[in-house]
Amino acid sequence: MPSHLHPSRRAGQQGLTLVELIVFMVVVSAALAGVLQIFVQAGARSADPMIRRQALAIAESLLQEVQLMPFTFCDPDDANADQAADSAACSQPENLGPEAGETRYAGSTPFDNVNDYHGFSMSGIRDLSDSAVSGLERYNASITVAAADLGSINAGSGDALQITVTVSGPGGETISLQGYRTRHAPNAAL
Repeated sequence: MPSHLHPSRRAGQQGLTLVELIVFMVVVSAALAGVLQIFVQAGARSADPMIRRQALAIAESLLQEVQLMPFTFCDPDDANADQAADSAACSQPENLGPEAGETRYAGSTPFDNVNDYHGFSMSGIRDLSDSAVSGLERYNASITVAAADLGSINAGSGDALQITVTVSGPGGETISLQGYRTRHAPNAAL
C-alpha cells in the first residue's frame, strides 16, 4: 500500500517504532534507578549526624567530668592531700586507676581523683547514680589517663595528664576526645 494511502504515514509525520520506544524505556529506567539509589543512600545516612553529635556530647561530658576532679599527689582521702608537695608526703599516694573499692558511681567510695578514671569503661551510658540514660543504651565509653608532655612539663614529672575519652555509637560511629589536666603544686585540688 502506498504511503499516501496509509493514514499513519502521512507526509511530514514521524513517529517512534516499537524498538525505539523499548530502547527509550530501558535508558530512562536505568537513569531512574541511579537517581533512586542516591536518594536511598542519602536517606539511610541522614541519621548519622545525630549519632555523631550524641557521641560527641557524651565524650565532652565525660571529659569535663574527669577534668573537674582533683589532681593531687595523695589520694584525696589522705590527711596530707592538701599540703603534699610530692608523693613522699602521702600515706596514700595516688596512682593510675581507682583505689580498691572505688567506683565512678555515687556510693560509699566514688572516684575522687583524675587518676581514678584510668581504665574506666561502660557499656550503655549511665549517670553518676548508676542509672541507665534513656536512649543511650547503644553507646559505649572508655577513658584512659596517662602522664603526658605538655609545654615545659615533662611526662616523667607526672604533673600533666592526658585524658582520652572514646565513645562508640550505633553503626560503628566512634568519637575520641583528648584533654589535659595539670597539677598545681602543692595543692592541685582546683
